[in-house]
Amino acid sequence: MFKVGDERVALVTDSSCDLSDEQLARYDIRLVPLRLSTSKGDMRDRLDIQPDELYRIMQTELPKTSLPQPGDISAVLRQLESEGCQRVLYLSISSGLSGSFNLVNIVTDDFDQMKIDVVDTKTLSCGLGLLVLEAAEALEGGASVEEAIDLVHEKRKNQLGTFVIRTLEYLRKGGRIGLVEGVVGSLLQLKPVIFVNPDGVYQTLTKARGFNNALNAMSNEFFRRFAGAKVRLAIVHGGVYEEAMALRDRFCEKLQVVSSFISPVSPCLAIHTGPGLLGAIVQFA
Repeated sequence: MFKVGDERVALVTDSSCDLSDEQLARYDIRLVPLRLSTSKGDMRDRLDIQPDELYRIMQTELPKTSLPQPGDISAVLRQLESEGCQRVLYLSISSGLSGSFNLVNIVTDDFDQMKIDVVDTKTLSCGLGLLVLEAAEALEGGASVEEAIDLVHEKRKNQLGTFVIRTLEYLRKGGRIGLVEGVVGSLLQLKPVIFVNPDGVYQTLTKARGFNNALNAMSNEFFRRFAGAKVRLAIVHGGVYEEAMALRDRFCEKLQVVSSFISPVSPCLAIHTGPGLLGAIVQFA
């Protein structure tokens, strides 16, 4: 929790942020788990299931994702209330990809002892994670909640988050295909480089024949857009850590990276992208 003026302020996000437990603990960031359903029952994202276990399950079935339970949201807020929190900044996964933002707004109406600001970040994964870290650093440095929110919006405007996946099968089945469907020629092995657009939905940035060529096209787009600027970098992956390390090294050679980290995609996101994903998120430092 942060001491901002006379207020005790907490920062909350959801499990799609793809920040590590260590990053969350460093700033006492509270996490609301998204949910997924398998033949083994309902599970809380990152708490009851980890990515490796999910990929094993996906070999025989395709789990479904769902919103956080209202009780999961309330439990986090009640805990903060008991700790003397007076104000909460909740940074949410894009409302264009999940109903979590709307649900959180409904649940927070029951908490009138704390002022709660819920922000739709229009992104997810480490795009959300980087914005959460920006807000945490700002609050720790004494910024007001309003200043932290303004910073999040400004950073999001210039953030680019993209990924390449081995197959679109999972996005289609999960209903998250967005504006991507029409650009893919499966017979030609055309792979889209997918990004989260300013409205917070998936869209095709460019495309190339084959996974490696698409990865090169993705990387070159970053090198062009952020040439000469100091940036923060996150690399995300779907169970291919060594490939993620190689991608980070490539970005660090081409860009002025002041901070970077690698993170696996959380189970609730991995359901829609499948194993083998590689992605990058970059924003100005």
